[in-house]
Amino acid sequence: MTTPAATARRAGRREWTAFCVLLLPLLLVSMDVSVLYFAVPAITEQLDPSSTQQLWIFDSYAFALSGLLITMGSLGDRIGRRKLLLIGASAFGLASIGAGFATSAEMLIVARVLLGIGGATLMPSTLALVRNLFQDDRQRGQAIAIWSGAMTGGIALGSVLSGVMLNHWYWGSVFLINVPAMLLLLILVPVLVPEFKDPAPGRFDLLGVPLSMAAVLPVVYGLKEIAAEGFEPAYVGCIAVGLAFGHLFVRRQRTRDDAMVSRELFRGRGFGAGIGLNTVAAFAMMGSAYFTTQYLQSVLGMGTLEAALWSLAPSVVIGAAAPVGAALALKTDRAHVIAGGFVLAAAGFALLGLVGTDSLWLLLVGAGLLASGIVTVMSLVSDLALSSAPAEKAGTAASLLETGQEFGGALGMALLGSLGTTVYRSDLTDSEPAVRETLGGAVATAHQVGGAAGEQVLALAREAFVHGMQYAAWGGTALLLGAAVLAATLMRGIEAPAPPAAEPAAGDGARVHEATYN
Repeated sequence: MTTPAATARRAGRREWTAFCVLLLPLLLVSMDVSVLYFAVPAITEQLDPSSTQQLWIFDSYAFALSGLLITMGSLGDRIGRRKLLLIGASAFGLASIGAGFATSAEMLIVARVLLGIGGATLMPSTLALVRNLFQDDRQRGQAIAIWSGAMTGGIALGSVLSGVMLNHWYWGSVFLINVPAMLLLLILVPVLVPEFKDPAPGRFDLLGVPLSMAAVLPVVYGLKEIAAEGFEPAYVGCIAVGLAFGHLFVRRQRTRDDAMVSRELFRGRGFGAGIGLNTVAAFAMMGSAYFTTQYLQSVLGMGTLEAALWSLAPSVVIGAAAPVGAALALKTDRAHVIAGGFVLAAAGFALLGLVGTDSLWLLLVGAGLLASGIVTVMSLVSDLALSSAPAEKAGTAASLLETGQEFGGALGMALLGSLGTTVYRSDLTDSEPAVRETLGGAVATAHQVGGAAGEQVLALAREAFVHGMQYAAWGGTALLLGAAVLAATLMRGIEAPAPPAAEPAAGDGARVHEATYN
């Protein structure tokens, strides 16, 4: 038998062009996380949502996305990743039209749920197809590095793009911009991307679908509410319910031959370790974003668009970090590079711990270092986890990576946000409740009071917020340094087996690519 190195075929122009096409849905799905930031005032004015409806307009997308990732990853392995990508692109485009022309809050919420469902098909499909398109270690590492950077940049770009769109068109334009991109995807994917699927998938685990959703959704909801409202018994109870269903889901997967999540995925050390470290990286990324976005707007007093534009500054270095990390991983033990990424991110957190009430450039440098380190880690562990998984299970592997990111991000905002809030409130024990509750409440109160008294209220609240951010940053620093030690220990000597990618499935246009992929 030939070795994987001998059989690995280098990707050519067709594969790289296909990869560029696959970045389209990735950017749109990640942008939809933040695209509503500027549109809320216009939506509130025209649709008049209640406070609960406004919350669901924001959160329904993320809940549908996170709850269905595992299901859609497994489904893509069975019916074909390209087919699922095309179905998801169609659903995403139609839901974007529905959201763009929504005439009521209820209609917009339904459209956001459908966008989340479409996004859940697009995310694992694109990453799994990247795994299948690139068999060469170096090229696959480069592609996943670009993929990770695009996903991170898309979240920041979403808020900026929505601000620009709203300066020229009505609020629905932030959704309608998805439609031409989805149409382009539907035209180009059948031409450029071959079909890949598991040749012997077994029966689909229908009961596993509600079990996986019951495991994921209560935990994500509880963590998000803790980040927003603080620790409450009801939210802790939600997390406990989700963990209980998670236990049932894991037990079911361990006892079924045709499990939704194959036991074969976890036979190598690289897969489980990759998912765990990826979750920690997402924890740090979203936990830091919780503070930096508020700092720009409420501490430095920037407008939303100005803050969004400044938040793009760290992206300048992110674009180079992941490819450099991928290149280093080919020359040395990737465990050292991953550990170095965590150390770099920890240095960024440490700089955030030194930020004062007027430290824009220190904040940007810290955020840039943190993001560069985290994207380096994410790209390397994603590459390791995906290449460690059997090619026919790439969709499920990708969905588990992304579900871990959802958990990590929600946990980061909940724990670091709660730590910062606790310090903030302890510094303002003598202030009135509205000031003590949140920095946003303090800003509103200061504007109502006005004059020197209002300025004093605002100054105290800003100092308390920065104090809380400093504590959270030092906590994040300690966590990432611990993760660096774990990465260097657990992943030492682990190299991806890089088995040959699965052959394109017969039919559905795959024969057009036979000369290229066989």
